[in-house]
Amino acid sequence: MIDPFGRHITYLRVSVTDRCDFRCVYCMSEDMTFLPKRDVLSLEELDRLCSVFIRLGVKKLRLTGGEPLVRKNVMSLFRGLSRHLDSGQLEELTVTTNGSQLHRFADELRDCGVRRVNVSIDTLDAEKFHRITRWGRLEQVMRGLDAAAAAGLEIKLNVVALRGVNDHELGDMLQWAGDRSWDMTIIEVMPMGDIGGEMRIDQYLPVSMVRAELEKRFTLTDIDYKTGGPARYVRVEETGRRLGFITPLTHNFCESCNRVRLTCTGTLYMCLGQEDAADLRTPLRRSESDEAVMEAIDEAIARKPKGHDFVIDRRRRGPSVSRHMSHTGG
Repeated sequence: MIDPFGRHITYLRVSVTDRCDFRCVYCMSEDMTFLPKRDVLSLEELDRLCSVFIRLGVKKLRLTGGEPLVRKNVMSLFRGLSRHLDSGQLEELTVTTNGSQLHRFADELRDCGVRRVNVSIDTLDAEKFHRITRWGRLEQVMRGLDAAAAAGLEIKLNVVALRGVNDHELGDMLQWAGDRSWDMTIIEVMPMGDIGGEMRIDQYLPVSMVRAELEKRFTLTDIDYKTGGPARYVRVEETGRRLGFITPLTHNFCESCNRVRLTCTGTLYMCLGQEDAADLRTPLRRSESDEAVMEAIDEAIARKPKGHDFVIDRRRRGPSVSRHMSHTGG
C-alpha cells in the first residue's frame, strides 16, 4: 500500500473497543455515550480485517482502545492474530493499554507473541492519578506494570504533558522509568473530542518547553531511532534509556507517516487529524470474499492526506476533530 505521497503504509492501529475503565480528562468526558453493540465489529470480523491489511503489506499491528483489555474475550483476538507472527507475514503485534488489566493478561500476551507494551500513565502521585483518570487507581496500574515486567515484556510509558498538572514531575518520572530500564514518551495534548468543560489551551504544554526543563537535569542526545510511530527519540545519558517526544502541534510529524487507523466499527481513518474516512464494515459484512474490502482499502489509501490540521488556540474553543481519541484508536 503506497499513498499519493509515496509513503508505504505498513503500520495499522486498531481500536478494538471505544469503552474504557478510565475517563482521562484529556481524552473523554466523564459522561460518555458509547457505541451500541450492533455497530461494533465482532472479534472475528476484526481478525478478518486485520488479516486483509497484513495481506496488503502491514507489518506492525497495534491493538488499542478505549482500553483494549476490557473487551470481553479480547485475548482470542491476540491468539488468532499471532498466527501471522508465526508465518512471518507480521513482524510485530503490540498493544497500548492504561495498565489496569495487565496483571490479568501479561503472561498471556507474552504467549501470544507480544513483546512490547505501551502503558499510559501521567503521574506517580496516587491522588493526582485519580484526578486525571477520574476513575483509575494508581496501585492497580503499578500491579500491572510489575506483572508485565515479570512476564518479560518490554515496557514503554506514554505520558501526556499537562500544564499545571504533571509538568513539575516529568523529570522524576523519567528517572523512575530509567531506574527500571523502561523507555518513556512525552506527548502533547491532541485537540480531539468534547472533554466536558475542559479547554485544551489550558491543558496544552508544548513539548519544546518540557525538553528545555528536562535538559536542566538530564543530558539528552538526539538519536536516529524509530519504532514506526511518530515519536522522535533522544538518549538519556544518565539512565541509558530512550525518551521520545510526540509533538503534533509544535512539530508536525506527518512527513514520514506510515500509519492508518481502524476503529472498532470498521471505519478506516487515513489521518488522525482529519475527518475523511472509509467504511470497511459494509463491504466486510456484505460478502464472504475479501475483494470488496481490499478495493475499499485501496481507494482509501489513494486519498490519504499529506498531513493533519491540529490547532490549539483560544479562538477555537471546540476540538479540531470531533471524534474522541478513544474511538479512533490510540
